[in-house]
Amino acid sequence: MKELLSSDKKYNFRDFLRIPFTVCPLYAGIKILNQAVVSLLPSLQVLATAAFIDSALDIFAGKAEQAAIGMPLLCLILIVAYNNLNWQLMSYVNLKMEMRLDFVYRTGIAQKRASLEYRHVENNDTWELINRVCADPVGKLLGGFNNICGIANIVLRVGSLLVILMAQVWWAGLAIVAISVPLFRLAVKSGQQMYEENKEAEKHRRRANYLKSVLQGRENVEERTLFGYTQKVNRQWLEKYEAARKISVGVSARYFIRLKGSSLVTVLLSLLIISVLLFPLQRGLITPGMFMGLVTSTLNLIQMMSWELADTMGQIARNLEYCKDLTAFCALSETQGALELPADSSEITFESLEFSHVTFRYPGTDKDILSDFNLRLECGRHYAFVGINGAGKTTLTKLLTGLYDNYEGEILLNGRELKTFSQAQLKAFFSVVYQDFARYQISLEDNIALGDVLHRDQDKIRTAAASIGLDQAIADLPRGMETPLGKIKENSVDLSGGQWQRVAIARALYNPAAVQILDEPTAALDPVAESGIYEMFGKISAGKSTIFITHRLGAARLADEIIVVDGGKVAEKGSHEKLLSRNGIYASMYEAQRSWYQ
Repeated sequence: MKELLSSDKKYNFRDFLRIPFTVCPLYAGIKILNQAVVSLLPSLQVLATAAFIDSALDIFAGKAEQAAIGMPLLCLILIVAYNNLNWQLMSYVNLKMEMRLDFVYRTGIAQKRASLEYRHVENNDTWELINRVCADPVGKLLGGFNNICGIANIVLRVGSLLVILMAQVWWAGLAIVAISVPLFRLAVKSGQQMYEENKEAEKHRRRANYLKSVLQGRENVEERTLFGYTQKVNRQWLEKYEAARKISVGVSARYFIRLKGSSLVTVLLSLLIISVLLFPLQRGLITPGMFMGLVTSTLNLIQMMSWELADTMGQIARNLEYCKDLTAFCALSETQGALELPADSSEITFESLEFSHVTFRYPGTDKDILSDFNLRLECGRHYAFVGINGAGKTTLTKLLTGLYDNYEGEILLNGRELKTFSQAQLKAFFSVVYQDFARYQISLEDNIALGDVLHRDQDKIRTAAASIGLDQAIADLPRGMETPLGKIKENSVDLSGGQWQRVAIARALYNPAAVQILDEPTAALDPVAESGIYEMFGKISAGKSTIFITHRLGAARLADEIIVVDGGKVAEKGSHEKLLSRNGIYASMYEAQRSWYQ
């Protein structure tokens, strides 16, 4: 895979050939060979047609035997037969190439994307780049490969037809080439401009697609009906759609007018050449069959030079712009070991976790999220991080799991700097249930089993599900834990929001990580239900080290120690009773929420 996608390589036109020949050399070779044969067929057809017409006229005039037409006719039949069979053969070859590139090249793109440093995902510019490169990468690669084949095909076709034409009217071929050169340059320039303008259009198109999903998606149907926002969102969608459409239509119209307007000159030239050919025909210098062949070849040349070749050159210009994006994408920095599986949990022992004078701000910003943050966590205890939204609670999770490592100060895990641990080790240390947890459209059992990809134990999976209160939900499913969840598959069943949250927590419980973190996964529940789930989780995880992150304080009372985060610092810490007695931030927050839990 490294030879296909390299961070220090500048991708160019040749890579549209290199990658397919590296991944599927047989099918790429067949396609190139076929293009060479197909490119010569028009010239052969011109000669065969000329011979057929001349033979037919000679037979009609009594100057030749009927057998004389046999060979030209056979050639024409073989050319037609090859063209028909070739379409079916190339359909098979294209399918096999696409399947192989899907397996290798698309996988390589996906692995690169999964390895990127998390900051690239949160940066708008790099996210736009990622989307452009990762949207149908195989289609774009095959598009470039096919365009190269198309150029080679046209060059051979043009070359062979020019030879035939120039053998009769030497200046005609030179005139066509001279007129076509400016068209090529215009096509290349227009293709580059189209790609750049389409990049801008894609930004509007992506936002329009999101609004379209809001208007049409099943997930939003209740709120669409309740709040009646369809017309307003529809106007916003139309605004973004129109912005993208106007850019695309504008650039296409300019491309068409400039390119096709210029090609009229070539069309006029073809009429002149055909008119000139009438004189040698009248004088008997060329046969009627050759005249028809030359007329056909001239029209074919005009078609190729003014339309096919110019259009293909424009597409290649866009392909080259994609190469620039691919180069920039591959150069994006990666997280070392991001694709590694978690280390064996039996070899992982958690003793302590200490933040020492940690200061952190997100890349590209000038505001400290954490500022001289100091805290020590011990093994086997339950901690609750509380504070208002934006206080920096979730940022702690991102640092612990290695999503960001550009902090100042030290984070010591078992007395060792966190940055020195591999990604595999960090994955074995921490299990996280996020607020925006994933809802996988697979079976319930597989949903939970994803918590530990190294081991699969059905008994432990069922224990994790039962321990978080999923027994009744499983009993109600038509196929129990083997029932597909979601709305994609036939006979699948969608769960309620609370049930999905329990599945996510069961997945975390099935994970053998030494430290389990719940980052506000129950934020959508009412406070009483939230407290119930946290209490259940606390009992289940007895003897383990857990961290609750929340801005609601019902679960905080269950913790051995509560840490109040405010302004990127530890503002208060202690037990529920101790913090209430201080009459500080925690007491004020709890008093404001007291009625929720009574």
